Amino acid sequence: MTDQLEYGCDVVVVGGGAAGLSGALVLARARRSVVVVDAGEPRNAPADGVHGLLARDGMPPAELLERGRGEVRSYGGQLVADAVTGVDRDGPGFVVALAGGGSVRARRLLVTTGLVDKLPDVPGLRERWGRDVLHCPYCHGWEVRDRPIGVLASGPMSVHQALLFRQWSADVTFFTHTRPDLTDEQWEQFAARGIAVVDGEVTGLEIVDDRLEGVRLADGTLIRRTALVVAARMVARADAVAGLGLRAVEHPSGAGEHVPTDAAGRTDVPGVWAAGNVTDPSAQVGAAAAAGALAAAQINADLMAEETRDAVAAYRVPFSAVAEARVAGLVAADRGHGL
Repeated sequence: MTDQLEYGCDVVVVGGGAAGLSGALVLARARRSVVVVDAGEPRNAPADGVHGLLARDGMPPAELLERGRGEVRSYGGQLVADAVTGVDRDGPGFVVALAGGGSVRARRLLVTTGLVDKLPDVPGLRERWGRDVLHCPYCHGWEVRDRPIGVLASGPMSVHQALLFRQWSADVTFFTHTRPDLTDEQWEQFAARGIAVVDGEVTGLEIVDDRLEGVRLADGTLIRRTALVVAARMVARADAVAGLGLRAVEHPSGAGEHVPTDAAGRTDVPGVWAAGNVTDPSAQVGAAAAAGALAAAQINADLMAEETRDAVAAYRVPFSAVAEARVAGLVAADRGHGL
């Protein structure tokens, strides 16, 4: 997917997922030179399909990205299959270093690097992630409706997850695992909604014919479940831009780390915007794409404002010289008339 890379451009987009490609599409249609650098590690790669995305529900993630790349290319955008190893200031712009040894200069930067899901240390979770070990009811709830669902207490959002998944199934079991005991209010909520609670550490999964069949406890007990919900700790991929002073901080929800931005995606670092899961851990594909488009429009407006300032400054110099010449000419004419 790598195009012939030009040395400089208006915008480098770091990350080629839904947010990055959507932003690149808007910029390319705005006649900006844009380069998308993507390492090819999409967060939703294990999933069978993208869900909840209007007119694209169920489309395989790889197909969605491939279509997006084609659209960006059709407007002149460039795509580079590589990883960004660092970004440095270069006057008012940036130099983006690539793992393959090259670099590209950019006037602005859009960071859409996404996040990493850090799962609890339970054997089998990573291998089943995105299949029958899940996290988002809006992404996967319909696919596991009316099935026996387990929820592993693994973070501050776990109780919330259990209450949400109860909407898709009447058979929901909450595994306390190694987390602190539930509060009185949470016990009452679970009892009112018919959510069972199982104490004891979860030590593994029971897999039969490549399907989840149950959850194994430390005492050997097997609780039959065909889907397990896990609240992963979501950590923004921000190492590549740390040299600019752009670092991930704790998200207000306590669910992980993100890169803070304003509502339009502008970061605290001048010339740098961020969009998608790198700044909003809970964003689904549609929301991430929308955020990328919004940030791109803001970047284009920022570039336009800079270009207008430069044009006005360039215009004033010759205009001032002409004005001075005219004044000098009038003075000379007046003197010629004895004034």
